[in-house]
Amino acid sequence: TNLGLPVPPGFTITTEVCRKYYENNKYPEDLQAQIDAHLSMLEKKMGKRLGDLENPLLVSVRSGAPQSMPGMMDTVLNLGLNDVTVKSLANQTQNERFAYDCYRRFMQMFGNVVIGLEHGTFEAILSEVKGRYGVTLDTDMSVKALKDVVAEYKKIFLKETGETFQQEPHKQLSMSIDAVFKSWNNRRAITYRKLSNIPDDIGTAVNVQTMVYGNMGEDSGTGVAFTRDPATGGNELYGEYLMNAQGEDVVAGIRTPRHVRELKKDLPDIYENLVQVCETLEKHYRDVQDLEFTIEKGIFYILQTRTGKRTIQAAVKIAVDLAEEGLITQEEAILRVNPSDLDRLLHPTIDPEAKVEVLATGIAASPGAASGMVVFDADEAEAKGNEGLKVVLVRPETTPEDIHGLAAAQGVLTSTGGMTCHAAIVARAMGKPCVAGCKALQIDLRAKSFEIEGRIIKEGDIITIDGTLGNIILGEAPTIDPEMSEEFDRLLKWADDVRTLGVMANADTPENARMAREYGAEGIGLCRTERMFNDVDRLPIVQEMILADTDEAKRDALNRLMPMQKKDFKEILKVMEGLPVIIRLLDPPLHEFLPRFEDILTDVTTRRLKGEKSKELEEKEGVLRKVRLLSEANPMLGFRACRLGIVNPEIYEMQVRAILETIVELTREGYDIKPKIMIPGVGNVSELKFINANVRRVAKEIEKESGIILNYELGTMIELPRACVTADEIAKHAEFFSFGTNDLTQTTFGWSRDDAEGKFVPQYIEEGVISVNPFAQIDVKGVGALMQMCVDLGRSVNKDLEIGICGEHGGNPESIRFCYQAGLDYVSCSPFRVPIARLAAAQETLKDKNG
Repeated sequence: TNLGLPVPPGFTITTEVCRKYYENNKYPEDLQAQIDAHLSMLEKKMGKRLGDLENPLLVSVRSGAPQSMPGMMDTVLNLGLNDVTVKSLANQTQNERFAYDCYRRFMQMFGNVVIGLEHGTFEAILSEVKGRYGVTLDTDMSVKALKDVVAEYKKIFLKETGETFQQEPHKQLSMSIDAVFKSWNNRRAITYRKLSNIPDDIGTAVNVQTMVYGNMGEDSGTGVAFTRDPATGGNELYGEYLMNAQGEDVVAGIRTPRHVRELKKDLPDIYENLVQVCETLEKHYRDVQDLEFTIEKGIFYILQTRTGKRTIQAAVKIAVDLAEEGLITQEEAILRVNPSDLDRLLHPTIDPEAKVEVLATGIAASPGAASGMVVFDADEAEAKGNEGLKVVLVRPETTPEDIHGLAAAQGVLTSTGGMTCHAAIVARAMGKPCVAGCKALQIDLRAKSFEIEGRIIKEGDIITIDGTLGNIILGEAPTIDPEMSEEFDRLLKWADDVRTLGVMANADTPENARMAREYGAEGIGLCRTERMFNDVDRLPIVQEMILADTDEAKRDALNRLMPMQKKDFKEILKVMEGLPVIIRLLDPPLHEFLPRFEDILTDVTTRRLKGEKSKELEEKEGVLRKVRLLSEANPMLGFRACRLGIVNPEIYEMQVRAILETIVELTREGYDIKPKIMIPGVGNVSELKFINANVRRVAKEIEKESGIILNYELGTMIELPRACVTADEIAKHAEFFSFGTNDLTQTTFGWSRDDAEGKFVPQYIEEGVISVNPFAQIDVKGVGALMQMCVDLGRSVNKDLEIGICGEHGGNPESIRFCYQAGLDYVSCSPFRVPIARLAAAQETLKDKNG
């Protein structure tokens, strides 16, 4: 309004009222007096009065949260209509059909939002009356048909509530304001806030606004527009409109709307108004706007605007474009993109070369591809999603009540709606694909199936939806990895120029190392050598080594493994030339390389029962004895990591020789390599001193043999509480620390990750026992306190001690915040999360800089 834009007059009841209501379970005492005063001012401005029998004022009651929550809270339109004022509206407009269309809409919204009656109950009556009069569209209903709908709605109110429909407009207003405030805590709003990290205590405002009408004939209409394409980020108007319609018709997906570009041809003056408004809003708010507009008898109005939800692809492009257009700075562009959302850019899309069976094509409403079993109900989608199953939610249309099902589904498919229907907006915000408005889709919710051109697809069948092209594909379609955009690279380069926290990757193969480097990793923070043993050609040799009965047999197996390890080390170090590579010596228990005890016991027992006598059975019996011997009550805390290297020093010696001999070879070949050897699982400085001595001994032997001074560093992985509290002792014998936060979390909590995440962590979060999963985000008060103690103690005796993190927490933005604040030098995570870490690290630097 202050910008001079054509906004229908109204007033706002602020979020402060909402907060006070939930704090005290009642409204401020002077609220009603303030509402009455502002209503009087509005009536005077409009020359109309609420409930006036000759010249009634009609208003909308809308929610308005500080952060955009599209469709999650409630709205009531056409408020002020009753059995008398509807006739006044008909006389004023000389359009009885319009008046009764508004009245039935108001009754339906008031009944659903304020009284709590089922939306479907009203829709069933509407459909029955349309069928009775032989019409399909709401706009084809006659005055008599609409009056029949109103009469039937009144019966519903009386039947369901025991009271007649509320006729007093001031009471309607009071009840509607109360309902909209209460909608802040409805199920869908709570779910949306949880998914979007929006605080629960900020509350919503309520906007009371004069009604303008888009359903007054063919020179009236309503629409939703984005100032830029929220799917691609393209600098062009994006949106939809319907003529002779009210606002909910567009977003509800009941009628399939037209693209906003067609408005330029139909109503060029209105289109020019829209363009000018969009330019004004975007320059003022310096971000993409999602606005609602109404055309009443050829006059353009803007009802509301908010920051536009967008896909991550669009978010990156828009942030970079706005910076290059001078609307925001590069630093602001970095802060505009949610690091966690970058993960969606790295998800696969359908292979264009693949032969797929396209069943039908709808509107490409949210890009990306998703496969899963068909489900038709949001509750069912949530239940199956919680079971770990991939589902695609199929609905005629979605409503805000379906938010929990959308969150659990891989994607959503609707038979009605368009690019700005509820399903599309929410799917884009969640980074999930959506195909909307597929007219060929005939859904039978009762039979739990849909039909496309004679083909029946039942619940549980697998389909793929392509939200980029709008295709519905039978079965699971093959996918390919996406290519990163120029804007993506540019944004991350800007982030690299800002951040002070290093970003490395966890990589165990040359392929992963190459991927890590492509995604901008500054080295490898964790190379797990045990991953190199799982190859089909190597595992039998590892098993020979474990099962060996003599030292000679064990060394023979290790000698055959050594060139394989050298080959891997050489390729990885070459790929990462010029960058540090931290190689961790063998960490897991040896029995993990052998068959499962239960499987081999079953096999041996079966063979014995059959009376088999063979050399193969003898060998399997030997394996069974060894597996039983190596089995542990709690292997995570048992014979593994540095304990294994101390009791079986020949294993670590083989690995160390492989690393150091590779250094010699690459040094001779002229490569600039920066290898670091990491000892896992140290809890006592004596363990580190013991293994360090062996490493130095082997190094001296190789230096003597080769005549080359080896350039490497020795450090340890900090994954036990005792290591943290004795870090000052350990730091005297280490050149670097790297936090293994998975094990550190397990040993701090006393929880086995595999058991905890599968059995009680979800319920702990649901019940509020803990706020987040500590295996996904660092537990700052417990694990974090130990880490901070370790940093402080370690650097108190070794000021040059390099400290990083190599647990997967290193790719979690909230954990990265803690790592930055704790003074770590770098984070390391999987290659796919490196872009997330680069951006998150830059944001922490900027937040620190800006206070």
